[in-house]
Amino acid sequence: MKQDSIFTKIMRGEIPCYKIYEDDQTFAFLDINPLSDGHVLVTPKMQVDKFYNLDDATYQALFATVKKIAQRIEQVLGVRAGIVVEGLEVPHAHVHVVPMYDDKVLRLHHGYPVDTSDANMKQIATKLHFSN
Repeated sequence: MKQDSIFTKIMRGEIPCYKIYEDDQTFAFLDINPLSDGHVLVTPKMQVDKFYNLDDATYQALFATVKKIAQRIEQVLGVRAGIVVEGLEVPHAHVHVVPMYDDKVLRLHHGYPVDTSDANMKQIATKLHFSN
């Protein structure tokens, strides 16, 4: 039997949270280690480790809630919202919706060394390319 994730325990009320939104399929709450004020975690109620393993209906519900939360952040906090889907710390699919008070909050180009030579880029593109 799969062990309940911390997010499942939060949704059941076993662990307190600052709930922002809930519907039949999703749950959203403030991250307790936020990248900025208003950083929200959106998770499906269905406990699945990786977001790309969710069934299509749950995936669509998750991202519909992400959109709703991002729009709310912009409406109420007056800033653009960015999203991150990393899924490394908790084995329960979730999306970080982060208010972007400046361009450093979700810095993607942080200097991690990557080979951007034409040869390497072509090799990676060939590996990832979808054939018809």
